[in-house]
Amino acid sequence: MTATNNCASRLAELGLSLPEPPATPPSFAPYSRDGQLVYSSGQIAVQDGQLIATGRLGAEIDVATGQEAARVCALSILAQLDAAAGSLDEVEQLLKVTVFVASTPDFTQQPQVANGASDLLTAVLGAAGEHARSAVGVAALPLGTPVEIEVIARLRTGASV
Repeated sequence: MTATNNCASRLAELGLSLPEPPATPPSFAPYSRDGQLVYSSGQIAVQDGQLIATGRLGAEIDVATGQEAARVCALSILAQLDAAAGSLDEVEQLLKVTVFVASTPDFTQQPQVANGASDLLTAVLGAAGEHARSAVGVAALPLGTPVEIEVIARLRTGASV
């Protein structure tokens, strides 16, 4: 297996494929690049054009559904990184992952929800997917999504795609 097929092979082994990079409104970009650094815009739990769930953890949404929403967000993050870098194999390191979890004031399992994304990112990117992370509870997220995720990544090269 060549280096350019590692992430694609891992995705296939997991039975996953990258979605089309989700479009963003004209007021902001899906990601921005500064040399080797890529900053993603927040990705919400949309699959096949539909939110997979709406509501807050600790109320309408359980932890397992929150973890699945985080996985869906992570796939969108990977699609944006693939678009920014030309290949996921160009991701040298995920530096920071921030996971926003719409939750009730007494819900404290944001880290367990965020594990849905962290585990997927590491499974696909290998050691390059290991990252620092924040999991933050918030009152509400766009369109009622239970989870939104953004990342900062370093690419192997600073050249634009």
